[in-house]
Amino acid sequence: MKLKSSAWMLTVALVGAVSVSGCATSGYVKKKVGYANAAIAKDNTRLDQDDTKMADLDKTSRDALERATAAGKLAEGKFLYAMVLSDDSVKFPVDSSKLSSEAQTRLGDFIQKLKSENKNVYLEIQGHTDATGGKDLNMKLGEQRAEAVRLFMNQQGVPLNRMSTISYGSDQPVAPNNTRQGRAQNRRVVLVVMA
Repeated sequence: MKLKSSAWMLTVALVGAVSVSGCATSGYVKKKVGYANAAIAKDNTRLDQDDTKMADLDKTSRDALERATAAGKLAEGKFLYAMVLSDDSVKFPVDSSKLSSEAQTRLGDFIQKLKSENKNVYLEIQGHTDATGGKDLNMKLGEQRAEAVRLFMNQQGVPLNRMSTISYGSDQPVAPNNTRQGRAQNRRVVLVVMA
């Protein structure tokens, strides 16, 4: 009987061991499944955040494309006419962007013409210099001349968003730079009016 009792106890012990090891394995699996579910939830949150960022970037890209398209249409605008402010008529001093009273008067007349026509036009204000001085200095001076005209026109009621400035420095002369008269003609601001 003792042998049967020992065998029975051994069987109970084995069944207990197997059931206990089964519980540990089940607990282990549940723990790992819990970790996996947490990782999946974290990944889903990250994906949602990435989707939001992508949507924001997409909107920003669309906005930039719309602005570029509008600028392109504006750049393709039809040339209407141009007015030139050059040294022979408004006296841009050498190495200066200051508008003379004569230049201000001519610009005032030009602004009145724009207002009387009452058209939605766009102005490109081009600054030019003679060839004296270095390239960088001339580019800067051309920009300062164009900007002086732009600011004066804005003070007279022309909206800033309808004007842009560009400097050509001494790159686009209209007369030879080896004479005093030629250099005077090259010191100019050109106002290009486009529809």
